[in-house]
Amino acid sequence: MSQIREIRVDYVARVEGQAEILVKVMGGKVEEAKLAVFEPPRFFETFMVGRRCGEAHEIASRICGICHVPHQVAALEAVEDGLGIEVDGQTRALRKLLNYANHISSHALSIYFLSVPDYFGKPDVLSMAGERPDLVRNAIRLKKVGDDITERFGGRAIHPITMVVNGFTRIPTKADLEWAKRELLAMKGFAMEGVDFVADLDVPDFERRCEHIALSQADQYAINEGRLVSTEGLDISPREYRAHIEETHTDYSWTKRSIVRGRDSFLVGPLARVNLNFDKLSDDAREAAKRVGFKPPIFNPFMAMLARAIELVNAIDDSVSIIENLRLENGPVTEESFEVRAGDGFAIVEAPRGILYHNYAFDSNGLIQKADVVTPTAHNSRNIERDLEALAPELCGMSPEEATLKCEMLLRAYDPCISCSVHLVEVK
Repeated sequence: MSQIREIRVDYVARVEGQAEILVKVMGGKVEEAKLAVFEPPRFFETFMVGRRCGEAHEIASRICGICHVPHQVAALEAVEDGLGIEVDGQTRALRKLLNYANHISSHALSIYFLSVPDYFGKPDVLSMAGERPDLVRNAIRLKKVGDDITERFGGRAIHPITMVVNGFTRIPTKADLEWAKRELLAMKGFAMEGVDFVADLDVPDFERRCEHIALSQADQYAINEGRLVSTEGLDISPREYRAHIEETHTDYSWTKRSIVRGRDSFLVGPLARVNLNFDKLSDDAREAAKRVGFKPPIFNPFMAMLARAIELVNAIDDSVSIIENLRLENGPVTEESFEVRAGDGFAIVEAPRGILYHNYAFDSNGLIQKADVVTPTAHNSRNIERDLEALAPELCGMSPEEATLKCEMLLRAYDPCISCSVHLVEVK
């Protein structure tokens, strides 16, 4: 086996968006470890300026065709924060239910369609159907449950239309809730089996300790609200985000890179959430994690897939709990049925891939003057490179094919949403 000197993946498959990986090792020393995103910048913050604040969530939803629900929730929460609106418990519960549905759909896609084929030596999930028809069939069913709940409660499976500032334009019926509960419980067994299935895969033995950041709440598993906490002691409100997190540019990628001020890169996503909120998981999710030996904190980024499987169980359990405890006491609201005033609002929501930050400043007419949106992959991009740097020496003893696959598997473990990460670029 010849020593690996350069690994280049010109176009990484089975990730959302366009990116390449370049790793160079010379004489045992890592010279380069780059995640170069050539997806063109989309300037989605800029085209928010001048629009009404009540439109922000509709526009933000179009940033991503996968994480459309958390983008809507984050935009709504930021606008409501700026307007001083405190939404009722029913609205918060329904929004969490919709975000969980998005997590279910996205996690099923990431685990079974994007990552698992690597562990079976297959190019895609369809080529696994002959050997594992039940697995593929149930994976499709699980993803469909998340999409169907989004459609039933949000009006559309992608870019839902019922969520607005201070409420919903349509309130689900009791029949809707009972239907969703049945659909979720029907997939609970497969989700539980999925934890064991993923735990049995030959996940690379790799670890790099880095800061993990996620939302956290004292009384529940946080995905829509909470404080931003980390394994290194960070504990801040969404309003304090920019005082602690900064972004930098590179000359080889359209994605900005995030670091904690005065420290280094960090990891967001399912592994960070489970590490930081393990005691808030549902009983079954926590027991399943313990059964397969998941003991937080874990700093192997490849274990994000197992964290997703654990979160799938939690998302089903928590969604069923929300449905069982929800009392539909408040009716629908009309769009923009709120008093406009000048404001500056902040929100952080957990998208499937990690923390999603939204900030909007608007004038007394409710017109947006500034928008600041940072997506999970923009948070993770520098940390991916740091992992590639740490992984690179191990690649030297592998064949070119093995080394290339290992780099791709690492990127897929992060499940990047690359098109969302290419936001506003400051030109000087």
